[in-house]
Amino acid sequence: MKIVYFTHSLQSCWNHGNAHFLRGVLRELAAGGHAVRALEPQGAWSLENLLRDAGEAGLEPFRRNYPDLSVETYDPAADPADLAGDADLVIVHEWNDPALAAALGRTRRGGGRFRLLFHDTHHRAVSDPDAIRAFDLSGFDGVLAFGETLSAVYRRWGWGDRVWTWHEAADTRLFRPPVDEADRNGLVWIGNWGDGERTGELETFLFRPARDAGLPLDIYGVRYPAEALAALDRYGVRYHGWAPNAAAPGIFARHMATVHVPRRFYTTMLPGIPTIRVFEALACGIPLVSAPWEDSENLFRPGRDFLFARDGAEMTARLRDLSNDSALRASLVAHGLETVRARHTCAHRAQELLSIAASLGLNQGASAA
Repeated sequence: MKIVYFTHSLQSCWNHGNAHFLRGVLRELAAGGHAVRALEPQGAWSLENLLRDAGEAGLEPFRRNYPDLSVETYDPAADPADLAGDADLVIVHEWNDPALAAALGRTRRGGGRFRLLFHDTHHRAVSDPDAIRAFDLSGFDGVLAFGETLSAVYRRWGWGDRVWTWHEAADTRLFRPPVDEADRNGLVWIGNWGDGERTGELETFLFRPARDAGLPLDIYGVRYPAEALAALDRYGVRYHGWAPNAAAPGIFARHMATVHVPRRFYTTMLPGIPTIRVFEALACGIPLVSAPWEDSENLFRPGRDFLFARDGAEMTARLRDLSNDSALRASLVAHGLETVRARHTCAHRAQELLSIAASLGLNQGASAA
């Protein structure tokens, strides 16, 4: 198949977690012989911030770790139909301009031969529904939603059986345990401060428990305002700023455990969506303890693949247990790896996408061009 994916940015993962998944799944599709084109607009917000933060050197990890992925940067004024070319399948990520989606939809309605899918990987459908309703999807063949509760939103909006749940997953070509184990010390959290969606939760489930358990804590991420940095300083947290996603496996390999603190919308309005860091951490073989969220789709085996903590006191106790019990750490690592490798790799998701394409009448065969 010839697949065109309109992404916000494939080159930049600066505050753009979906780039992690797209890099992995597009690489798997290309490895399967499909002709894959990733298109991103000039002046993408994430890329602009990456260059401002790290300069051209910030692009080197992507280029080094994904030499098999090429990115085409286009002028936003270009005709989307021309950009899609002779694609069989076109996918539009929700971080794109609604005008792009509308233009592609018009082309599809007007007889465009490609199939057209919208890919939603955010909570805006419930937190800011007008932002998603701004997209004219009337010409689209369907929606890819990154969790069943998000799929249910689209079904309520009338999409019926034209919405598919397509979870994120780990790129296990990159995210894997270290070949040689070295000393691991303390905790690590890789995540962005964001827009105040989990400020209290970070203090309750990360900063205070790490301090109370006597474990050093390293944090990597962006968009930490002055008040956030002051909080890190109060708790003695070591803040390192931005790290390219490709560096995450090496960062995980230096630490004893990590913690998952979901954003509030994924514990209340869209339960059941773990976001990609859980998949990636387990794929790297690091023990994980999570603040509460409901695994309503039975993606994992809580208590075996990772541990849940119901409150800050239990998080502190869980972290102490991990620190003192090497057998517990080894068990979590083994089971977490088992589940990811069996069900949650980008190779699995590539096959799921091909099955969806087949249901839309597209040939799953590889493309010669």
